[in-house]
Amino acid sequence: MTIDQTAVQTDSAVRVPRAMTIAGSDSGAGAGIQADLKTFAAHGIYGTSVLTAVTAQNTTSVLAIAEVPEEVIVHQIDGVMEDIGADAIKTGMLSAASIIEVVADRIEAWGITNLVVDPVMVAKSGDALLQPSAVRTLVKLLLPLALVVTPNIPEAEVLSGKRIVDQSSEEEAARFIGGLGPRFVVIKGGHRDSDDATDLIYDGQSFERISGPRIGTVNTHGTGCTYSAAITANLALRLEPLAAIARAKEYLSGALRESFPIGAGHSPVNHFYAVPQVDPRAAAVGSGGSHGS
Repeated sequence: MTIDQTAVQTDSAVRVPRAMTIAGSDSGAGAGIQADLKTFAAHGIYGTSVLTAVTAQNTTSVLAIAEVPEEVIVHQIDGVMEDIGADAIKTGMLSAASIIEVVADRIEAWGITNLVVDPVMVAKSGDALLQPSAVRTLVKLLLPLALVVTPNIPEAEVLSGKRIVDQSSEEEAARFIGGLGPRFVVIKGGHRDSDDATDLIYDGQSFERISGPRIGTVNTHGTGCTYSAAITANLALRLEPLAAIARAKEYLSGALRESFPIGAGHSPVNHFYAVPQVDPRAAAVGSGGSHGS
């Protein structure tokens, strides 16, 4: 069933940009929908969320995962879209083939064109977040709907079936992934052993590389979620895809640079570094940093 988005009720006088995240939750709030909603808010976007799984995790490990029933996922998407709508949507943790199937069905039904797919496979702690059997479903059903897909190097290797060892093999993998349907492929360079963090962008015809400084920090939990959410936010702000990707790269670099430790493992980035009113460091200074210690 195809749904007419003109039926969505909106106030034409005040059109606030809005974005939706379809992903798992992170009880430590560094990744998943929590990171996405923080990123949306930092960009002045009204964010909505569709939970696909509840995870019990912190900065050191994933302790448990409970998938949300497919019918509840469908009701979340339809409920938000028929009332609030979305200018852009991102997907994150979609752990099972059955979940990917219903998400792809609803995205197609609602005619979403600004779709960013973050093919989340493994948590920062090393815990698996995507069942191996679900990769084929993601490739077959979701990637053809994507405007942008944002794999890191290990994820790009899984999606393409190609080992990435140099620039040539990375471009070959990007071409292969682009052939699966997404208009823009962003292979993130964070896993590369280099002095900077250079991302490869493929638009179906040519390549572009966006470099950023490699920040010397262990506070990297949720970087992939944050990057893809920032791209989504900028698409909701009506930037063209390449501009949205470039601005998201700048935002992530700043969030890494201004991060702070919050746990014993990989702490998250500072999503509100550019919003002084809600930067957690400002509250810590104002209170003497005594609360919760």
